[in-house]
Amino acid sequence: MTAAKQEIVHADEEVSQRLQRELPHWRLEGGWIRRTYKTHGWKGTLMVINTIGHLAEAAWHHPDITASYAWVEVRLKTHTAKGVTDKDFELARKIEEVVAWQPGKEGGALEGTPQGDQRFGYIKYER
Repeated sequence: MTAAKQEIVHADEEVSQRLQRELPHWRLEGGWIRRTYKTHGWKGTLMVINTIGHLAEAAWHHPDITASYAWVEVRLKTHTAKGVTDKDFELARKIEEVVAWQPGKEGGALEGTPQGDQRFGYIKYER
């Protein structure tokens, strides 16, 4: 185990600017950076929660999550530092990269889930 290093808490103005530049679907609210993912239903909601859980556990940095039938809200701040640090930005970027991934738009062999058929609906992607 390595010694914990001092985390630098970013000021709200800097956090807002970085979110706008780096993570435009995220927002600063109540001292947390937040993102709400809309899903097509409970199956998609559970998949988003499990994905976030896996990434957070692998990173050893844990968000707060609130969910309902067709949405998941993830909230990040570094509890030990009592504010938003680089850890939060890094985990938010990884969550965004994985949860919002649309393989069908990449032009490769992976097609992605059919968006026009509710039986296969997963996440409602931002445009």
